[in-house]
Amino acid sequence: MKLLLIAAIVLYLFGSFRRPVFIAALTLQLIYLGLRGAALGRLPLIGPQDTLTFFSASIGLMAIPFLYARDLRSSSTFSWGTGCLAGLFALMALPFPTLNMPLPPILNTYWFELHVALAFFAYALFGIGALLAGMFLRYREKSLLDLQYKTALVGYSFFSASMVSGGIWGYYAWGTYWLWTPKELWTSILWLFYSLYLHLRLQGAKWERTVAWAAIIGFGVTIFTYLGVSMLMKSSHSF
Repeated sequence: MKLLLIAAIVLYLFGSFRRPVFIAALTLQLIYLGLRGAALGRLPLIGPQDTLTFFSASIGLMAIPFLYARDLRSSSTFSWGTGCLAGLFALMALPFPTLNMPLPPILNTYWFELHVALAFFAYALFGIGALLAGMFLRYREKSLLDLQYKTALVGYSFFSASMVSGGIWGYYAWGTYWLWTPKELWTSILWLFYSLYLHLRLQGAKWERTVAWAAIIGFGVTIFTYLGVSMLMKSSHSF
């Protein structure tokens, strides 16, 4: 089954400048996740191997509407960039072992799966937004920044919904909507960052470069919230 994931990585990294190849890579990855989920009887969202793969697939999935957007239809840079981003995180997943146990009782709720899935959709959109911001800094096309703002707005909506569902899950798991763990602290920092970012975008054309760089920094904060906190700090969300 892991051969499907390896094939998807190869297509992402070496052929995703062509949209059909990008779609083929995403399809293989979704088949892999579907087969794995069917074997487990749950969404594969436990441990670094599964979460990195799910994150990678989320990037591919969230990129689909942008691949066919009018302003990006003729750009191979975007499809290749998102393909490399998806391929990189899938490649990072390969060295980790898969965790094939049933969900622990504390995680065995739809609120947990909803919380995690929405968070990864948001992370994926923040990553796509960072790529669009980098393209704007290179090509100076305002339409790229407009698309980037849409990724941030939709990603922020997903992330807000993830925080709400996470709070409900926390109440069922620990009897409280909020615990001051490092993960939750950095989740708050990330949410506040994009809250401020969405207002910064309204300041006008003279702030465009600042907005673009802020989108790139925001993805850095996203990655630290996801991987840095999970791997470096002891928390209920640690791997």
